[in-house]
Amino acid sequence: MDFDDQLRRYFGTADMDAIAPPALAAGIERMGVDLGMESDRGRRFALWTLMYLLGAAPDLDVAFKDADDRDAARDFMDMMDRATRE
Repeated sequence: MDFDDQLRRYFGTADMDAIAPPALAAGIERMGVDLGMESDRGRRFALWTLMYLLGAAPDLDVAFKDADDRDAARDFMDMMDRATRE
């Protein structure tokens, strides 16, 4: 899943600055629905990471049944936290 493709799919544009607040809210809602229906672990993780970056990710225990997936998500969160501190 390409980041720009995901943005175009859910928000109609790959330009984050061009997304109006109502479109952002609607796209995030669609992402949440898709996350709940997605069975592919990789696609599910990709959706969750984009939702995390947008400040809308569900809790790890809700998003991931598998402990390895939760650990990977924690690693991603830690990596993003370190990147924003630098």
